[in-house]
Amino acid sequence: MTATLLTNARLIDPAADTVTDGAVLLRDGFIAEIFDQPDPQVADADRIDAGGAFLAPGIVDIGVKVGEPGDRHKESYKTAGLAAAAGGVTTIVTRPDTGPAIDTPEVLEFIRDRAEDDAPVNVLPMAALTKGRAGREMTELGFLLDAGAVAFTDCDHVATDTKVLSRALTYARSLGALVICHPQEPGLSKGGAATSGKFASLRGLPAVSSMAERMGLDRDIALVEMTGVRYHADQITTARALPALERAKRNGFDVTAGTSMHHLTLNELDVSDYRTFFKVKPPLRSEEDRQATVEAVRSGLIDIIGSFHTPQDEESKRLPFEEAASGAVGLETMLPVLLRLYHSGELELPTLFRALSLNPAKRLGLASGRMAKGAPADLVLFDADKPFVLDRFKLQSKSKNTPFDGARLQGKVLATFVAGTAVYRSA
Repeated sequence: MTATLLTNARLIDPAADTVTDGAVLLRDGFIAEIFDQPDPQVADADRIDAGGAFLAPGIVDIGVKVGEPGDRHKESYKTAGLAAAAGGVTTIVTRPDTGPAIDTPEVLEFIRDRAEDDAPVNVLPMAALTKGRAGREMTELGFLLDAGAVAFTDCDHVATDTKVLSRALTYARSLGALVICHPQEPGLSKGGAATSGKFASLRGLPAVSSMAERMGLDRDIALVEMTGVRYHADQITTARALPALERAKRNGFDVTAGTSMHHLTLNELDVSDYRTFFKVKPPLRSEEDRQATVEAVRSGLIDIIGSFHTPQDEESKRLPFEEAASGAVGLETMLPVLLRLYHSGELELPTLFRALSLNPAKRLGLASGRMAKGAPADLVLFDADKPFVLDRFKLQSKSKNTPFDGARLQGKVLATFVAGTAVYRSA
């Protein structure tokens, strides 16, 4: 295999928390050498001049919704893979909230085969924790692990039967499996389209208290203490939930937490004129919650940022706000949107890629996510300052439900490499 030398790059190392000038040699799917000089002489290598752009570990995106099986008209593995590559995402970790749910080895194997054939990026499937994600009977966790499941989750179907959930967590603990939960108190959060407060009241929207997230997390942490399971909270979005997360980590529980690109960059006021493309789950929070969440990412209390890519067709979004489907696409837009936090001085680039690449890879036991010799050559090359106006109809995804349509953004992906091969290059 021909080697590739990326010269004149600014190398982002999230593990060392540094940005340095240098070059990187890719060979046989791995990082063969990292140079501290920008233009080293290497024989028998194709040279790509980065022109001073940033080179970082490729994004590992946990919690991506793909419409196969059941909703292929919303998103296929081919279109999701193309969107990921265009967004600098080199690994997508897919959700099991499909139709039918990914709750048997047979469905999981179908997904793996389809993804391997169609997607230009790495695809790692999660499987349902309970059959049909109904919270009544656990799935065959061991068989699903053998079939390639990297984690187990019922997504936003929060189990109400705590005994069933505790048994599933206990069994997952015996297998060393990672369980991902959605921290919400299901009774309080049912039907909520906005976060409780003055804004929701003025708009007449059915609302959910931010305490529902805190209560759901408290229950989950108690179950973690009881079972010893490896646990990840998919989305922490409120200031009220952060002390409970901090205590769980301080007590030595095997707990990590994520948040979404939308809750880091938007707040409840963005809904303003009942714009349904801003309807996500959980609903957008207050500006104080957004700032607290950003700070938790900066400090490392929140470990992971995800796009929570959820494609919805026009018919499910062009409805009254209460009735419209939740979710937004994000694979292709996540990096430029999150670069808003870099340009505003809220997050440094190594901190951002710690949450986008290093930490999700570590949580899943992957070798990627690192700017290090011997690591997989899954990388993203991007210009952090390139301005553009987002046009949703130019996105690679089948569905175009992004809240950032028409937004002025800074930051363009120039190239994405998976196992040393360029799977995307900007025009």
